[in-house]
Amino acid sequence: TLDVDRQRDAEAAVAKHADRNAKQYGASNAALVAIDVPTGQVLAMVGSRDYFDNEIQGQVNVAVRPRQPGSSFKPIVYATAFKKGFTPETVVFDLETNFAAAGPPYIPSNFDEKFRGPVTFRDALGQSLNVPSVKVLYLAGVDKSIETARDMGITTLTDPGRYGLTLVLGGGEVTLLELTGAYGAFANGGILLEPHAVIRVENHKGETLEEENISSRRVLDQDIANTVNDIL
Repeated sequence: TLDVDRQRDAEAAVAKHADRNAKQYGASNAALVAIDVPTGQVLAMVGSRDYFDNEIQGQVNVAVRPRQPGSSFKPIVYATAFKKGFTPETVVFDLETNFAAAGPPYIPSNFDEKFRGPVTFRDALGQSLNVPSVKVLYLAGVDKSIETARDMGITTLTDPGRYGLTLVLGGGEVTLLELTGAYGAFANGGILLEPHAVIRVENHKGETLEEENISSRRVLDQDIANTVNDIL
């Protein structure tokens, strides 16, 4: 069950931002998911900017298709690092770095093409700096970061060897629905409520055939969730 007003607002928001992003960035499509944190209920889901636009395959629900999440994956990696004992005050160096031990060089850059020298984890995540974040992933571990993501409800990261250190910059594909649910776990103090859209199913007599079964579990220590929230 979707709230009609929320759904209409979501559709209008997607259309507005899709038009802006098309002009500014050449983006052809957009999607949106809104989840009620305390219950995990999907309040609104918009799968494309226009269901009837065949040029963008508008009838494909992009919200449940794997896509690269970009920097929105970074908090999951930092949470993993905090689980290993690192703190927001831990320092890494924001300098040009070649992360490839062999083969073609892998030299990521920051969005503004600048380097800041020593930075704390807090500043690196708060400013969404790429180079320090790759170093944080190295310290946290790719496999452990994927394990954290899996605990937080993300099921699509099944090929760790393919992502490598690009994972923290969005190199592994996730669905918007699952990533939104994972962020809900941050907002809920480390407790994940599985996203769900069906509240109740009734027959023609109004008799309840099925009701939602809210599934929740702790996936992060509350202090770690609160730390990530405070940085963000």
